[in-house]
Amino acid sequence: MSPLDNPPSPFSPPTAEPTRAQREADARVVPLEPFRSSKALSLGVELELQLVNTHDYDLAPYAEDMLRGMAQFDLRGSVVPEMTSSMIEISTDVCHSAEEVLQQLGPLRDALVKVAGKLNIAVLGGGTHAFQQWHEQRIYDKPRFRQLSELYGYLSKQFTIFGQHVHVGCPDADSALLMLHRMSRYIPHFIALSASSPYVQGQDTQFDSARLNSVFAFPLSGRAPFTLSWKEFEGYFARMTRTGVVKSMKDFYWDIRPKPEYGTIEIRVFDTPLTVERAASLAGYVQTLAAYFLQEQPFVPSEDDYLVYTYNRFQACRFGLDAVYVDPATGEHMPLREHILRTMTMLEPHAAVLDATRAFGRLRSSVEASQNDARWLRERQGRERLLAEVVRQAAERFRTPVG
Repeated sequence: MSPLDNPPSPFSPPTAEPTRAQREADARVVPLEPFRSSKALSLGVELELQLVNTHDYDLAPYAEDMLRGMAQFDLRGSVVPEMTSSMIEISTDVCHSAEEVLQQLGPLRDALVKVAGKLNIAVLGGGTHAFQQWHEQRIYDKPRFRQLSELYGYLSKQFTIFGQHVHVGCPDADSALLMLHRMSRYIPHFIALSASSPYVQGQDTQFDSARLNSVFAFPLSGRAPFTLSWKEFEGYFARMTRTGVVKSMKDFYWDIRPKPEYGTIEIRVFDTPLTVERAASLAGYVQTLAAYFLQEQPFVPSEDDYLVYTYNRFQACRFGLDAVYVDPATGEHMPLREHILRTMTMLEPHAAVLDATRAFGRLRSSVEASQNDARWLRERQGRERLLAEVVRQAAERFRTPVG
C-alpha cells in the first residue's frame, strides 16, 4: 500500500526527533527495583541516637570512635554513622515480634553504653537534643552526606535530629501500597506515642514533636502519592527520576515509604524514644495494626483520607496525646488519646497472637496516664531548671533497662 493511500491527518503533530534535552531526560530514568517478597508482618527497627559529652552534656562528635569500639562486639543488627558526627544509628536484623526486637536492641544498647563509658561520653534517645546549636555540628565524612550537604545547605546540619524507623514486611508490592495508605490514618498515633522532642536550641517549642518540623523543610517530605497499583507507582518513580530530582527511593523523605529492596514499608514519623523498651513496644503496635489490616481488610483507603492528614499530623506534633483527631472516614472529632485507646482495645486479640501483649501493656498504661517522653522531659525540666541536667537524666534513663 502506498503512503498516499492513507495520508496523515492534518491534525496529527509532525513526527520529530527528540531534542537533546529530551534525550538527556530519558537517560536519567532509573527503573524502580523489583519489590522483593518478604515474610508478612516481619519487623525491622532503626534508632538514631545522640552522643553527648559528660562535661556539659552537649552533643559530641564521637561517631567514628563509637563505630571503632562497637566493631569488637559480635551482635545481631548493625551500627552505622548518620548525617552529623554526633549521631549514630543502630538497627535490628529481621525480627518477628516486639519481644525479638527488644532482644536485639537490648544488647546493642548495652554495648553502646560500654563503649561510650570508655570514651567518657554518653548515649541517649530523644527526637532532638535539648540545647545544641546546629551550626556547630559537623557533617559526617561520607559521600552521600557530603552530597546532601551541598544540596540542602544549612538544612543538613539542622537535620541533627533523631528518629525511629519501623519496617514491616509485606507479601507483595500491591499489598505494600495498600498497607502504606491504611497506615496513614494512624500517623497521629505514632507521632503522639513516640513524641520526645519538645526542646530545640534551649527553647521549649510548645510542640511535643518539634523534630518533624525539621523534616518538613525538605522538598520531598510529606506523604506518598496515592495509588494502590505498583505499576502506577513505578510510572510515578520513572517520571520523577526523569526530572533528575530523584535518583533513588532514599531521596523521598515521606512519612511512610515503600522499600522494595527489603519488601517492606518504612514508617518514619517516630521520634527516637528515651528507652529501647518503648521503641520495641512501638514496633509491636505497628505490627499489630498490620496484622489487623491483613487479616480483616477493614477498609479501602482513598485519596479523601488525606483531606485531614496534614491537620491530624500537626495536631499530634503540637499537642501529643492531648491532640484532636479527625476521623477521615466520618469527619468525627475526638481526643486523640481516646482514638488510640479505642484502637488498642480493638487490636488486643491480634496482639496476643503476635506475642505483643507486654508491648501493648506498656504503651496503654502510658496513654491512660497521659504520659509520653515529651511530658517526661518537661517534668524533669520543671524540677531541675537546667536542660543539661535533663539531658544527663535522659542518658541515665537510656542506659538503664526497664523492668
